Amino acid sequence: MEHKDSSNPACVINCVHYDDQGKRHDIALDAISDVIASGNGFVWVGLYDPADAVLLKLQEEFGLHDLAIDDARNAHQRPKVEAYGNSLFVVVTTAQSVQDRIEYGETHAFLGPRFLVTVRHGASLSYAPVRARVEREPQLLKMGPSYCLYAVMDFVVDNYLPITIGYRDTLDALEKDIFAENYKRTTVMRLYELKRQLNKMRMAVAPLQDVLAQLRRYPGDLIPDEVKLYIRDVHDHAVRISDVIDTLREMLGTALSVNLSLVTLAQGETVKRLGAWAALLAAPTLITSWYGMNFAHMPELDKPWAYPAMIVGVGAVCVGLYRLFKRARWL
Repeated sequence: MEHKDSSNPACVINCVHYDDQGKRHDIALDAISDVIASGNGFVWVGLYDPADAVLLKLQEEFGLHDLAIDDARNAHQRPKVEAYGNSLFVVVTTAQSVQDRIEYGETHAFLGPRFLVTVRHGASLSYAPVRARVEREPQLLKMGPSYCLYAVMDFVVDNYLPITIGYRDTLDALEKDIFAENYKRTTVMRLYELKRQLNKMRMAVAPLQDVLAQLRRYPGDLIPDEVKLYIRDVHDHAVRISDVIDTLREMLGTALSVNLSLVTLAQGETVKRLGAWAALLAAPTLITSWYGMNFAHMPELDKPWAYPAMIVGVGAVCVGLYRLFKRARWL
């Protein structure tokens, strides 16, 4: 169950002080300075689409850099990690399924020696499960706010996995439509839409690997070595998800090529059939057209067996052409 101080603005989802024993205390924004000055534990503030006044308040309380605040105020930032003195500003892209569509948002995090501020924008799941998880392990909270940052990023990366599984299942279903007898225009449209979604997800996951790699290598005491081990695990998950996305993109490109080849092949078969039937009709048409010419003398006009012989001859030519095209699999 989520709790929050009623005196905080609505955009402040949580403002929590974790003491040195890992115990949680809900506090007001105005009390942050006193808590930080006490030297006991750290503060984690969670925001969702915050107002400018709240960001300026936090800037005053934690001494955040103007550039970082400007980035946190405006979404549409690329995934990155930037150092401002003894604090870090981290941006990651989040993904969420909304009405059978994948929507993307952002989480901006400020990490300091005694604080963590997470700012969510757009489509982003609540970090309440993350807080519940870390609060069940107070001994891990003693590692400081960097462990909470790890837990948030682990949650973000784990949410990518079911989305990639959904993309894989969709591609498997589309492959059946690709090899169906009848061509469906909707199949190509769905393949293109899936490729577009995979490209968007790759733009979110690929830079995240660089962010995690920088956090693993970050010098100093802001991120302890024991926390870097956890971040390494998240980095491994991000690499695996990125590999899955690249594999799906390659399979999707192959599927589009196969679909185009099958459509071209089907059109070629249709053209061959039309050509074969045209040839079958052309042979009797050519022969019988002779009798529409204005000749006074034609050799077979005075023979009683001439017309039956002509009919048999035309039939033989048609049968021969039919067997020839059948053997060549044009019919």
